Formats: sequence, structure tokens, C-alpha cells
Amino acid sequence: MRRTILFLGGVICGALVGAAAGVLLAPQSGAETQKYLQKRLEDIKAEALEAYDARRAELIQEFEQAKKGIRSAG
Repeated sequence: MRRTILFLGGVICGALVGAAAGVLLAPQSGAETQKYLQKRLEDIKAEALEAYDARRAELIQEFEQAKKGIRSAG
């Protein structure tokens, strides 16, 4: 368990250092990088909302089927 926690801590630290280095060493200006990051964040948010809506619809459908199954069994 301790190894896993240490490993995950190392992965997180490595990701943070890599992200910081990427931002600091980016070939475009700060304003361009900021615009790019904002656009990318908006894209990720839109994708996440689409995935959420799709999964929610699936779960509602499964729930309704389960309710029908319980009603017919009871």
C-alpha cells in the first residue's frame, strides 16, 4: 500500500513538473498560450458535458428497465 501511495505521489509530482516546464518553455507568447489553454479547457469541458449527458441518459434508461423488471416480478 505504501509503495502505491509513493508511486502515485511521484506520478503526480512528475506531471506537475512536466506541465510547468511545458508552459514555461512554450514557443508562443504568454497571451497566445493563455488563449490556447482557455480554448482547450472549453473543449475539454464540452466533451465532459457530452459524456455526462450520454451516460446520464444510459443510466436513466437502465433505471427505467430495472423498475419495469421489479414491477413485473412483484
